[in-house]
Amino acid sequence: MATNLALDDKLIGQAVKVGQHKTKKDAVTTALKEYIAHHKQMDIIKLFGSISFEEDYDYKNMRKR
Repeated sequence: MATNLALDDKLIGQAVKVGQHKTKKDAVTTALKEYIAHHKQMDIIKLFGSISFEEDYDYKNMRKR
């Protein structure tokens, strides 16, 4: 999908250089993937302490069934 965006040339240039990308497109694609992964990780972190578990749960025993 073709998209036209007005992006800061200096910022894109830094991203290309720091990430050692060959193209601006590669830099933007990588940045979007990392942005999405970061937000997914934040969603998982929010779950810490909210999920209960059984102390005597034996996952190896459950695999035998």
